[in-house]
Amino acid sequence: MDLSGKTVLITGASRGIGAASAREFAKAGANVALVARSADATAELAGEIGPKAVAIPCDISRYWEMEQAVKNCLTAFGRLDIVVNNAGVIEPISHLATANPDDWGSVIDINLKGVFHGMRAALPVMLDQGAGTILTIGSGAAHGPVEAWSHYCASKAGALMLTRMADKENRDKGIRALSLSPGTVATRMQEEIKGSGINPVSQLDWSSHIPPDWPAKALVWMCGPEADEWLGAEISLRDEDIRRKVGLA
Repeated sequence: MDLSGKTVLITGASRGIGAASAREFAKAGANVALVARSADATAELAGEIGPKAVAIPCDISRYWEMEQAVKNCLTAFGRLDIVVNNAGVIEPISHLATANPDDWGSVIDINLKGVFHGMRAALPVMLDQGAGTILTIGSGAAHGPVEAWSHYCASKAGALMLTRMADKENRDKGIRALSLSPGTVATRMQEEIKGSGINPVSQLDWSSHIPPDWPAKALVWMCGPEADEWLGAEISLRDEDIRRKVGLA
């Protein structure tokens, strides 16, 4: 995939899937806007990638910050072609009957409202250009309940519907919107899940998790025409056929 001349903005870019995606998109020739709350980590990653990367500190749960992040991206690179709505949290893991309402709401602010903020800030720019790709990190949790993950399951189900809405309202205007369900990935989130000791996911052996560069490579692949049959839908990296298409088999 040659993305030379294209610009991608990635939320949650300081670590995990976000950081791996930044490296993969840069490798494909794209300019990369690294958006995350951790200014030091994104600045370090931008330094590693070089002049094709810019670090933009941002709390995606606040719309005005996301809007400013898009403006900063345009100032740096002059355009915005791809948005990867990657930022997400799962802590605190807790049962519905005992969950702290404020903490529960904070997860919704990041995992669901943050996705809306990314779409809302980017879509006017993309619509003006007549083209753009919006990618959302989905989850199997969007499709079924997982014990003590009410906030995560609800937010991921909502994020998938936002992806479907972005497609329904904008496909005929040149916008491509897709979701990627990567499965379990060896990131800090999985460490938090394992530490909780709740539900079968926490019992998985670490070797069963895929490395972050697998979903990163899939996201780059999703920017090409081969992925068009999944517009408005979710691609699962558990699917062996998808892994072959991406080159991971």
